[in-house]
Amino acid sequence: MEHCVSVKASSGQSDFSACIVKKAPIKSPAAMKCPGSGAIFGHAKTQVTATAKASCADVKAEIEARAGAQKGWTDPHNGGIYSVISSTANEVDTKRTTNPKHSPGGITFTDKQTFTLTDNAGTCEIAACSESQGSSLKDFSTNYCDLRNLYCGSADGCTPVVNDFSSTQESVKASSGQSDFTQCIVKRTTIV
Repeated sequence: MEHCVSVKASSGQSDFSACIVKKAPIKSPAAMKCPGSGAIFGHAKTQVTATAKASCADVKAEIEARAGAQKGWTDPHNGGIYSVISSTANEVDTKRTTNPKHSPGGITFTDKQTFTLTDNAGTCEIAACSESQGSSLKDFSTNYCDLRNLYCGSADGCTPVVNDFSSTQESVKASSGQSDFTQCIVKRTTIV
């Protein structure tokens, strides 16, 4: 093994630490918070970041209005049943259960969501996470829809309750690999 006893660099720079550059870790938004899951085995989870063209107060009010089924709002993703678990100035925790009338075998599944909202120059940065509370692998975009359906605007084909605004999705990370917005607004068919 050779050892370097002396170094001559015409620039005067010979810092070995500059030779090995570590990759910066992929960052989740600093504000990202997930609700957790009590699932014994693996479970589906989706994280979304988006920017809404509205104040966070308006975004929060809309999330709470939809989750509270105000003005008759119903979940366009198979009629899921939402509720608000808790709410602070910049965070809303919700829960969605499947509607037994529309779920396979009438079985009820539960997902929990956490929305963290940060005002930024007239817009609202949304960092949202939804996690299945039972063991699951594929979720057919359900956790993704659990999030998007609470803040999407009329331009997306959604039905606003108290505030209509547009939003731009910045990132999505779905453990199931499924984040198809076309699955979020399901038109019910009537069988005659």
